Amino acid sequence: MIKLLIVDDSALMRRQLATLFEAEGDFTIHQARNGKEAVAANRAFQPDVVTLDINMPEMDGLTALATMMAERPVPVVMVSSLSEKGALATFEALNLGAVDYIAKPGGTISLSIGAIKDELVSKVRTAVRARLQGTSSRRVRARDERAQPAPRPVAARRGGAADGLVAIGVSTGGPRTLEDILPLLPLEFPWPVLVAQHMPAAFTQPFADRLNGICPLSVVEATHPTPLEPGTIYIGKGGADMLVARRAGKLMVLAKPENRAFLWHPSVELLGRSILEHCDPSQVIAVLLTGMGHDGADAFTEIKQRGGRTIAESEASAVVFGMPAELIERGGASMVLPSHRIAAQIVVWARP
Repeated sequence: MIKLLIVDDSALMRRQLATLFEAEGDFTIHQARNGKEAVAANRAFQPDVVTLDINMPEMDGLTALATMMAERPVPVVMVSSLSEKGALATFEALNLGAVDYIAKPGGTISLSIGAIKDELVSKVRTAVRARLQGTSSRRVRARDERAQPAPRPVAARRGGAADGLVAIGVSTGGPRTLEDILPLLPLEFPWPVLVAQHMPAAFTQPFADRLNGICPLSVVEATHPTPLEPGTIYIGKGGADMLVARRAGKLMVLAKPENRAFLWHPSVELLGRSILEHCDPSQVIAVLLTGMGHDGADAFTEIKQRGGRTIAESEASAVVFGMPAELIERGGASMVLPSHRIAAQIVVWARP
């Protein structure tokens, strides 16, 4: 049985969530009304996983999360509102150690929780198996890895940066992992960077703004047909798919309505397929990071087979070693690296 702690100040939401998980048959459930009760329940009930609201009386979700991670680290899935304020708080929660998040479809109190039932159950089950990487554990991991001699980045095999691009696919654990990578790309980086991060539509603009504040490169949300510019990071718009195309000989990034034939959006697989159609694979660097499932593994493997260079995030740093493991299993990874070494390798490969 999976011990689940549900934390929400709304009795209706707690009841809806409890009913949803009780129907699964393998969850033992405890409830808390606010952050103070959540911290106490984390000590006494010792849950395997927690769903945690953000806005609550007495102690809010972020304070409770920080306290739980300091006292007894536990996988946490944030349950937040679909608003800019909710998005910003969610990104802060991910930095504090939350594994994932789910957006309430109807705001703070939802009567349509069933609309996200499958996604919520899947994320909670995945969180139970996830590698916890809160602030303290990341410091420990960095200390341990510094004790080992770091391999030097592999030199580029070819020169010339015309029409080169970097494609990054990522899901669960992605926002925090991207903050380990993108700020390390220098101001003079010569290629555009396209990021397909599985994320709802209301979250991608605040996420792009957040990254733009910590990255030397300009970070924008890709919402309409835009010529790709060197040294710019494009975040795929949530609720859409990110594609590249060529118009009048110029590479463009597009946002198209979600293709329902694919499970995850923005789809990494569709991004990779469009790159194969319109780009020289030898001028492509494709990176597959933490996340459940296999999105992007097939397309990125073909990029490697056709002369491109690919990186799979290693199990040592991945929150969920799903997507990168699929790339490795297919023979599609040129290199397997922990997140903190990926930026340096991208820079070397993109060097003219």
